[in-house]
Amino acid sequence: MNASIFHSQGWGFVLIICMAIFVYACAKESGEIMIIPPPTHPLSRSVVGYGVIKASFTRVMHSPEPAGVSLGYLRRGAVVRVLERRSLGSPGRRESWVLVEGNFRGWLQEDEQVIDIYDLEAQAGTAASIITR
Repeated sequence: MNASIFHSQGWGFVLIICMAIFVYACAKESGEIMIIPPPTHPLSRSVVGYGVIKASFTRVMHSPEPAGVSLGYLRRGAVVRVLERRSLGSPGRRESWVLVEGNFRGWLQEDEQVIDIYDLEAQAGTAASIITR
């Protein structure tokens, strides 16, 4: 009978010690920095990203095709909103196009020599300031 009393009292003591450690650990300052996510979730964004024009001048087209109507030009360092991406053409000759909005809304052929695309507008602004130095 004494052994069963010891076991029940022993487990109770262990439980009290564990609860005290848990409460102490929760109350202790950890020194961690709280990270606050962006105000909108990436999947709920209305834009693909923000582009920075790398070429000296690039034509903005009315539709995603090289022989289309030109709406105007964007200069090196211009920051535009990228609204949509499309991959067009035959399986052997795919072309990627992006719908951009800046001074006007139109299509650019997505090429590493023409445009760099960033997730955040601040990143694109920093890249544009470096390009235009």
